[in-house]
Amino acid sequence: MEGSLEGLGALPFWGITLGAFVLFYFLGSVLKFPLWLRVLIALLVGGFVGYLFGDVAASVKPVGDGFVKLIRMLIIPLIFTTIVAGVISLGDPKRLGSLGVRTILLYLCTTVFAVGLGVLAGLIVKPGVNVDYAAADVSAQSDLTSRLETAAAASQSQTAADKLLDIIPANPIEAMADGNILPIIFFSILFGIGIIAAKEGEGPVGKVMESAAEAVLKITHFVMLLAPYGVYALMAWVMGTLGLGVLDNLAKLAVALYIACAVHILFVYGGLIRVVVGLPLIRFFSGILDAMSTAYSTASSSATLPVTISNVNKNLGVEKSVAGAVLPIGATVNMDGTSLYIGLVALFAAQAVGLDLGTAEYLAIGIAAVGVSIGAAGIPSASLFLAVGVLTTIGVSEADAILIIALIFPFDRLLDMMRTMTNVTGDAAVATTVAKWEGALDEEVFRRAEKE
Repeated sequence: MEGSLEGLGALPFWGITLGAFVLFYFLGSVLKFPLWLRVLIALLVGGFVGYLFGDVAASVKPVGDGFVKLIRMLIIPLIFTTIVAGVISLGDPKRLGSLGVRTILLYLCTTVFAVGLGVLAGLIVKPGVNVDYAAADVSAQSDLTSRLETAAAASQSQTAADKLLDIIPANPIEAMADGNILPIIFFSILFGIGIIAAKEGEGPVGKVMESAAEAVLKITHFVMLLAPYGVYALMAWVMGTLGLGVLDNLAKLAVALYIACAVHILFVYGGLIRVVVGLPLIRFFSGILDAMSTAYSTASSSATLPVTISNVNKNLGVEKSVAGAVLPIGATVNMDGTSLYIGLVALFAAQAVGLDLGTAEYLAIGIAAVGVSIGAAGIPSASLFLAVGVLTTIGVSEADAILIIALIFPFDRLLDMMRTMTNVTGDAAVATTVAKWEGALDEEVFRRAEKE
């Protein structure tokens, strides 16, 4: 059935695609389906159509790319305006300390659970047993080796002190142009504190920043109306080019990752919402479905950030001061999905090469995975570089480690989609929890039955 309609060519594919677009418009404008449901339908329909048409479906990728670029266009303006407006709303810069400490501690705690779940999933499912990792694609091995060399060169050229100093932008405008999020966060916080110190919070400057934040959020709402079309295109492309054939050697790894991420979302993040702060769990998930589906289709926490901020603020009642401060940090440093993945891949590799792991090896896996979550490897291809590094640390030869990662590499997009959705859900859960603790959560908005 996979690619069974590919021989029909592009014309029938585009006919079906245009019909799907008309359907999405009808569902929204006439039947008034909520956006999250339209996006979910688009995700399923796009995946199915792409699966049937194979490589022909790749022709719709520019539609998805356009949607992602529209979202990316908003990232820097949204981070800057929401953080500055958020700091102004806090009024007292001392509150930033409490906010920051609670945020980082929560992210670290959820990461510990993520690593443990990844290792546990590997022990239970045993995805690496009887896997022929020597079958890795040669081009994938070459691509991976090139990325690792780039990552190693970047890592060696910077000391730990250099990486910390890079958070301070020499030129804030240049940092914005280059899309360097941590320096932008740093400058935005200082700028907001400066406005408060100058007693301009209620003056023209403060009002301009608050109005700008509202304007960018409104543009985000407009862009999200295009989400069903973009998600359809991205899923059609992914399923058309990858299909399900790549699962032959990696089905158990995929199942283990998806189950572990689902458990992490439901019980760790769900525990934060239901047990720690006593809020209704179903309402939380229904409030961020737009962000979760966008994260899954784009496989980018940063690209999803405008949607996440909008959902958390409008649907869950988290004040902009908290959403604007917590979520950009989460999109940068919270990588629970990747941490879980590192733990799982380490078990996958050990099983593939027949390696028995002891306490020291499990500890090494945990430390490395936590390092990912706090942005310790802020370099190109960091997760790939760290994965190979972890495998060699636990006794897998570098040659075997490269073969194993190269085997996974062509299939990584489908895995990355689930990891990203996990990360974004965690960002929203932490923002909601911190907002509740800080008295910055409108529970009336959170608990209402209908979504905007």
